[in-house]
Amino acid sequence: MKLQQVMSLTRKAIDDYRMIEDGDKIAVGISGGKDSLTLLHALNGLKRFYPNKFELVAITVDLGFKNVDFERIKAMAAEMNIDYHVVATDISQIIFEDRKESNPCSLCAKMRKGALNQLAKELGCNKIAYAHHKDDVVETMMMSLIYEGRIHTFSPKTYLDRMDLTVIRPLMYMNEADVIGFVNKMELPVLKSPCPVDGYTKREYIKDLLKNINVETPGVKERMFSAIQASIIPPLN
Repeated sequence: MKLQQVMSLTRKAIDDYRMIEDGDKIAVGISGGKDSLTLLHALNGLKRFYPNKFELVAITVDLGFKNVDFERIKAMAAEMNIDYHVVATDISQIIFEDRKESNPCSLCAKMRKGALNQLAKELGCNKIAYAHHKDDVVETMMMSLIYEGRIHTFSPKTYLDRMDLTVIRPLMYMNEADVIGFVNKMELPVLKSPCPVDGYTKREYIKDLLKNINVETPGVKERMFSAIQASIIPPLN
């Protein structure tokens, strides 16, 4: 997938859910994975001509795993003239050594978001962009249905009143396969996740389940997304 196509899908999501307003300063959460690097490129491309003018900064929350090098991402951000910040934390030690969490994902996500939100506020940002794509929307709904007994997924745009920040998800119209294609085409500096439970989570189980269902019934993920959009997260426009 070309950058122009990525920007087109990103702009549609932004327009449909009124994600960006004139004068916004947006912190892009950069994990180092394929999704967040794609989001940074998409927003940086849109910034040049989008009618609502906005600023970007990039923030990585370093979980404290050893031998993780963010230099290539730093260089990529520098090429785009985007300020890049790395927040050092001891989240990995707290979760895996001190607390020895058997189900670490929820606590890890909460602590990562806390560190990201705090620095975003310090940098004067009013919005934070997460790189959740279409597959994430469907997977989250399935996780909610199976593990919580409710039909729910994250919102494309969420106001956090305690932090006075708005979370936006501009990649929500992109398929994960398209993200992979874009990353490969652009040869982006994707970091392999150092997390010891990566690939063994409930989300990974749901991802595999949906993949199998989609093989047996082609197009089911697209239809599920359409149903979610119609009933849970209808566009504002």
